Amino acid sequence: MTTPPPLGHGSRGDPDSPLGHGSRGDPDSPLAHGSRADPDSPLSHGSRQVVLALGSNLGDRLDNLQGAIDALFDAPGLDFLAVSPVYETAPAGGPPQPDYLNAVIIVDTALACRTILDRAHGVEEAFGRVRRERWGPRTLDVDLIVCGDTVSDDPELTLPHPRAHERVFVLLPWHDIDPGAEIPGRGSVAALLDALGHDGVRRAIGSELQPPG
Repeated sequence: MTTPPPLGHGSRGDPDSPLGHGSRGDPDSPLAHGSRADPDSPLSHGSRQVVLALGSNLGDRLDNLQGAIDALFDAPGLDFLAVSPVYETAPAGGPPQPDYLNAVIIVDTALACRTILDRAHGVEEAFGRVRRERWGPRTLDVDLIVCGDTVSDDPELTLPHPRAHERVFVLLPWHDIDPGAEIPGRGSVAALLDALGHDGVRRAIGSELQPPG
């Protein structure tokens, strides 16, 4: 398994990055409908569910995803809930490039949304992520999809993720582990999937992610 170097704070949000897919959690726990909140508050008002999407199409893709999961939990503050099955996804836009492996994880946390974003981007950097071109290939994506019921139009931390509702490779694995999930302001993940279909996304048979070790 790839072992990343110590993490930095990471760069601010990349709304154009392809997203990932996620294991078994509580299928009866839909996420709350959105309300305005302060994503910069050091702690939320109690714990909340956060959804992170993972993707990789360079190097050992599965190893990159597993390494990202392990690295996210190296520091305290995140409680693991679920990781989805792995999906393989044709690239959405950008230059010619390999297919992605994608997954989604759900965590419980009282950390601020911006703190989670910084940790996610620190993990990306530790795995050699370089942002050279829009929708270009990458060793690793770790995208913050929803952070409890927080709704933010801050260009550096837009919540929910502005394109998650259009991305089958986010919605499908998320639905696998939380069939009642909702995106604040967009509706249920199940309804969004029904409208989009499943074209271009398929289960990666024989690929499986483990909880953080």
